[in-house]
Amino acid sequence: MTADDEGVRLGVDVGGTFTDVVLFVGEDRTTAKVPSTADQSVGVVEGITTACEAAGVDPAAVDGFRHAMTVAVNAILEGAGARTALVTTDGFRDVLEIGRQDRPALYDLSARKPAPLVPRECRFAVDERATPDGIDEPVDPAEIREIAADIAGADPPVEAVAVSLLHAYATPENERTVAATLREELDVPVAASHEVLGEFREYERTATTVAEAYVTPAIEGYLGRLERRADEEGLPAPRVMQANGGIADAATVRDNAVTTVLSGPAAGVVGASVFDRHAPAAGLVTFDMGGTSSDVSLVRDGEAERTTEADVGGHPVRVPMVDVNTVGAGGGSVAWVDAGGALRVGPRSAGAQPGPACYGKGGTEPTVTDANLVLGYLGAETTLGEGLELDADAARAALAALADEAGLDGGSEGDGALAAARGVYRVANATMTRAIRGVTVEQGHDPRAFALAAFGGAGPMHAAALADRLGVETVVVPPAEGVLSALGLLAADEKHDAVRTHRTPLAEADPDTVGAAYDDLRETVLADTAEPNAATVTREADCRYAGQSFELTVAVPDPFDAGAVAERFHDAHERVRGYRMADEPVTLVNLRATATVPGDPPTLDHDPTGDPRTGTREAFFVGEGADAAGEEANDGAGNDGGDDTGDDTGDATAGRFHETPVYARERVPAGETYDGPAIFEGGESTVVLPPDWAARVADDGALVLEVDR
Repeated sequence: MTADDEGVRLGVDVGGTFTDVVLFVGEDRTTAKVPSTADQSVGVVEGITTACEAAGVDPAAVDGFRHAMTVAVNAILEGAGARTALVTTDGFRDVLEIGRQDRPALYDLSARKPAPLVPRECRFAVDERATPDGIDEPVDPAEIREIAADIAGADPPVEAVAVSLLHAYATPENERTVAATLREELDVPVAASHEVLGEFREYERTATTVAEAYVTPAIEGYLGRLERRADEEGLPAPRVMQANGGIADAATVRDNAVTTVLSGPAAGVVGASVFDRHAPAAGLVTFDMGGTSSDVSLVRDGEAERTTEADVGGHPVRVPMVDVNTVGAGGGSVAWVDAGGALRVGPRSAGAQPGPACYGKGGTEPTVTDANLVLGYLGAETTLGEGLELDADAARAALAALADEAGLDGGSEGDGALAAARGVYRVANATMTRAIRGVTVEQGHDPRAFALAAFGGAGPMHAAALADRLGVETVVVPPAEGVLSALGLLAADEKHDAVRTHRTPLAEADPDTVGAAYDDLRETVLADTAEPNAATVTREADCRYAGQSFELTVAVPDPFDAGAVAERFHDAHERVRGYRMADEPVTLVNLRATATVPGDPPTLDHDPTGDPRTGTREAFFVGEGADAAGEEANDGAGNDGGDDTGDDTGDATAGRFHETPVYARERVPAGETYDGPAIFEGGESTVVLPPDWAARVADDGALVLEVDR
């Protein structure tokens, strides 16, 4: 196959366990999944080489290369970022330590906040003072040079500096002076808060600026290595997925490193949004279950829900990002027994090395993947990633040991491994159900009005069981579901965001002043855009009722109309909070602008050949009809206030094995309908269709699962 005149496009997503690749040569799609590596750039190039060889394409023929990574989020979660110094206003040195004085767990007396990303000995105070209205006390450049000397002489060495001065979001002159002086005196990255996050709230602005400085050296080093390796292969420079669901070039990402903290999960949500035409009018709940964790989000009107109030590892990161709820339940999540004898799953993962026991790489701990193998959802002949074959005996041995530890006797069958597998499956599902409720019920949405879009290496095996728990009647499994985040990269728009605090009663907001502020924001976002003439700029505002502490974001018309903004805020408040106060004054807090250059999603055709049925195998299901739905619904569904643990497994062998037909996912014909139980195997993932569900094949290859009772 040649790439002449067809266009070759490449998307690569790095996960905690596998690196996923999607390659399009014209409309022909090739996928690959290889183990992630310590230096992610090595695994990325290995995955690209594997996909190109399978497609018969030279890497030098690739026209476009898009990439999602976990470098930034891993640096924060693992405490492996740069040694960072903080320069702040005298008297505010400990703002990172004090935070909001809230507790991670209100009733846990032993709960501890995560350590600040900057230790106290690396925090420096400067004698200056600004207000929202101007400079009261300018900085002394000589003092800044003395601080620079202290930073330069630190042992161990400081690798990045964050600058966050009081009220710099509104009056940045002092902060500009400090940042400029430090950049002259030091040979390390310097992040200034007015450049990173131009909005008020001292703690969150400082924490976000520190996170920017903390991850910048890691991002710069990684992108440098990846660009060198890509160049050696003849590949173009990568464009990178940001947490906001949009693509940016590598140079922009280097200057805004913290925007990549949820790069991979955002790509998955964008990929799922391509298939929202198969969902009810309300939209999609996206469910991405990989090897290490599960990510859930919401897609409405074809757009991913976004937030500006995320925490990463307990550290506030206030940049626009896809609203993703992540839990430590993936295929590689380790099952264990707590001190009270209850069965738990995750958050610790077996990863890719050694991986689950069934990988045969030396792992002995039981995982969710081992449970799926014992239950028959995966077969001993199923291959994962680079032809990885599964060891059913090793999985059973690991789960039998877990059953002994948990006191599961296997019921009337005496099969401890099966009892443990059933318990692990249900506990993992309970954890993921809570995550889905977090982005639906807790945000004012009824999950039953949505379809569940399942993807990731393990998601489609659990999706129908989760849907039963939630009362969801439709599950959409996109094609290439095991590498959908990589596919989402190719469908993503280019996006850039900017924000400015502008606090005033909404009714008193001057349209000319607000309009001028939006014009400035427009120039800012367009300056980062590769094709400004192709960009559309949208406007939003953060508003709240007078006296409230937190805001909701609503769309803003052009020209500015305070009445329309107020009505939109009342509607949003009623949806999210459950009530509206139409007679209460509304406060305008932050102005936001987003520049979007539309992407060019690849064409997805489904034209299979050959017999799709590959055989049968015994797969375990809870039961049929209402009994099955009832047990799943009662499996922790009324237990939202607590943990779903081993005490919830009941008789873990209830149900029975079914002789279940197995189909090759890529060969099922469009328009065909299949009754459950059935299993659809693909190169990257397996779809489990329980009894009393049916699956139809859409013209784009998506499997649409629907309750059939």
